[in-house]
Amino acid sequence: MDSDFLNVFTQPAALNQFLDEIVIAQGEKKKIIKPTSSNNPKLEELKSVLIDWINTSLKEEHIVVRSLEEDLYDGLVLHHLLEKLGSLKLDVDKIALTEKKQRQKLSVILEAVAKCLQLEESQLKWSVESILTKDLLSTLHLLVAIAKHFQPNLAMPPNVQVETITVENTSRGLKTVNAVEYITENKENLEAQSKDDAFDELFSRAPDKLDAVKKVFLQFVNQHVGKLGLNVKDIESQFADGVILLLLIGQLEGYFLNLRNFFLTPASSTEMLHNVNLALDLLTDGGLLNFSVNSEDIVNGDMKTTMRVLYCLYSKYKTKET
Repeated sequence: MDSDFLNVFTQPAALNQFLDEIVIAQGEKKKIIKPTSSNNPKLEELKSVLIDWINTSLKEEHIVVRSLEEDLYDGLVLHHLLEKLGSLKLDVDKIALTEKKQRQKLSVILEAVAKCLQLEESQLKWSVESILTKDLLSTLHLLVAIAKHFQPNLAMPPNVQVETITVENTSRGLKTVNAVEYITENKENLEAQSKDDAFDELFSRAPDKLDAVKKVFLQFVNQHVGKLGLNVKDIESQFADGVILLLLIGQLEGYFLNLRNFFLTPASSTEMLHNVNLALDLLTDGGLLNFSVNSEDIVNGDMKTTMRVLYCLYSKYKTKET
């Protein structure tokens, strides 16, 4: 695993230059695509598909998009796209020339997108600020979500993933967390899809059985972390920082976890994200996790995602003796 705090004497020159160009205020953090993913063929294919889709959709408006970063940040294209695809009438100016006007326009547009797609704020992978600052990762997530909703038959390449780096400006300097993030769905593993369907079924159609399943998982977890003097009572909150998950994996898989590799008492969401990413890496390396997981969902307390990850351990070790 990479060190948490950047050491300018050991980091590759290209990454140093890349990080030097990122402007982040004290206490803020930003997640971006690493330069190593910039020439990813599947990423380029996705960008090309989205650009062709936008240009085809807005042909009658005589709008031509050439760059997702440079042509969408001011809200003009997004405004026309939503009006065309969703027959939405947004109370904003067609053209916003100042940054203040652009920010106001994007706010209205993104609020309309969230309402149409029925997304809660915690589910959004974009923001006014990220779109306005031409963030490619956020722009891709936004366009993919719009396309899936309004044109579900659009042939986007599956399994498009990028290496990301989350940079936080702390009092001790720039702090980084590396991860792999899917932009389009991972459709390769049918077994994983069937597990997802089972949990979707549980949450949507059998909520009365949810407490019983949670109880089984809690008994399983406490059977093993109880040896460390720990007691887990809530799946949503107690797995969010990644500590219990790491210790559980260590107990079951026989890993020795060096305290310098994770945060035993994480003090920020970035540190929590680091822990969860480490846990997911261990599960993947051990052959227990064969489907994509958004680590932010676990940090945000998404119970369904957390239970899916726990099931990977439970299905292998449920008969293990105490």
